[in-house]
Amino acid sequence: MDQNTLNVIAAALAEDLGTGDVTADATIDARASAQAVILAKQDLVLAGIDVARAVFAHLDPGIQFSANAKDGDRVSSGTVIANLTGNTRALLAGERVALNLLQHLSGIATLTAKYVEKVRGLKAEVLDTRKTLPGLRQLEKYAVRMGGGKNHRMGLYDMVLIKDNHIKAAGSITNAIASARSKAGTLKIEVETTSLDEVREALAAHADIIMLDNMSVALMREAVALVAGRARIEASGNVTQDTIRAIAETGVDCISSGSLTHSAPAADISMKIQ
Repeated sequence: MDQNTLNVIAAALAEDLGTGDVTADATIDARASAQAVILAKQDLVLAGIDVARAVFAHLDPGIQFSANAKDGDRVSSGTVIANLTGNTRALLAGERVALNLLQHLSGIATLTAKYVEKVRGLKAEVLDTRKTLPGLRQLEKYAVRMGGGKNHRMGLYDMVLIKDNHIKAAGSITNAIASARSKAGTLKIEVETTSLDEVREALAAHADIIMLDNMSVALMREAVALVAGRARIEASGNVTQDTIRAIAETGVDCISSGSLTHSAPAADISMKIQ
């Protein structure tokens, strides 16, 4: 388990437990043990099972956690995802944090899988964005991968993405790309465009990736023909499950959607003491 995830778990448990679980402490003997199951209450794509395991291990290394599915698996409603045995207080102390993370990550994976299924048979890849919850980006982007999607840049540090505000500040697409090319070393340079004229300018400036932002399907088709393989093309903006197939059919290389992470409903998962 990477240190970022361990830090997230420790912070989440500290937030939830505070000075202690007063309910469990008042009702359950400190030496009591129990068995529990984590149960899928809907069809889902699993993500975060090892994160859930790490939550309980943080509270009590003696808890036995046996997973019956792995991340990326499609799990049917009613499936017992994991069996747990250990100190009852520790099981209850970890329940909410483990489920919060497991439900959130599985929700992202499940939604991503639906988007990926919509473009099956076409070349377009489904990408996420930086629209993630602070502190949870690594985990959320992991969940996207478990759902069959691909990660866009991880942060501001690993790719140049020139957007409308950069263009305005730099004076033009041409100026922005030229400046980035002289300073960004070997990093890929992507530029956001909203018209065919801007696509032409990005091509002339030798952008590596051209983003078609909030363009109509008809305009995207024209842009793909104009680029003719001279740059990678990303479609972005107003991407939904209803529109993504038509966008992919224009011939773009990838389609990004912030909704994979910022709007994924939590998967319905519960934990029950047996």
